[in-house]
Amino acid sequence: MINSTLGIQSWCFRGLKGTPEIIAALNACGVDRLEACGIHIDLDRPAESLKLYRDAGITISSFGVNFFGPDEAANRKVFEFAALAGFPAISADLNYDSLDLVEKLCAEYGKKVAIHNHGRRHALGTVRELEALFNRSSANVGLCLDTGWMLDSGEDPLAVAKKFRDRLYGVHIKDFVFDRAGNAEDVISGTGVLALDGFAHYLADSKFDGYLTLEYEGEPENPVPNLQACVKNINAAFAR
Repeated sequence: MINSTLGIQSWCFRGLKGTPEIIAALNACGVDRLEACGIHIDLDRPAESLKLYRDAGITISSFGVNFFGPDEAANRKVFEFAALAGFPAISADLNYDSLDLVEKLCAEYGKKVAIHNHGRRHALGTVRELEALFNRSSANVGLCLDTGWMLDSGEDPLAVAKKFRDRLYGVHIKDFVFDRAGNAEDVISGTGVLALDGFAHYLADSKFDGYLTLEYEGEPENPVPNLQACVKNINAAFAR
């Protein structure tokens, strides 16, 4: 049994006008969790943003993907929002120059950061690079495993999930197909390269308890129909 409930990355709703539309879209998808990105949360007024979702029965499961740089005040706003919203791990990117600062804030706020791998061109996009980071950091720094972008890096998402099991704080379920040049295209979960059933079975068997997020970037002006299909396929994979 899995200890997580499926949410949707709010970037999927970037073409919608505002919070009421996002809430309606989540309801249409049968999902009540949202991994919020920066365009949908005002970190200068986080309580107001959070209240709109909470009043609609929506749980904010994480925030990001947030890049942590050298600006402590900006980084602290993100951790303060995590504390206010109550989620344990922040979807993140960083460079080594910011690692000590991030570690300090994790310890201060009792939160973790989950590095989102973003493909072969990303500085932290491969197993080798993630392993090097984790060897230099405490367990407060872990992984938000994006299945699609890990495929882009030439890695098996299931093998990566097993390798970093103790540092797996979040998952983005994304599915890709690739053209002959290796360019990726989003497709409905379970219809592309991702072996969704096997991946879902592993998360369930290992009692994964991090945040579980669907991310599908197609059709930003009308994302709901394909997101509904993704949700259906993901739920079916976990049920089998």
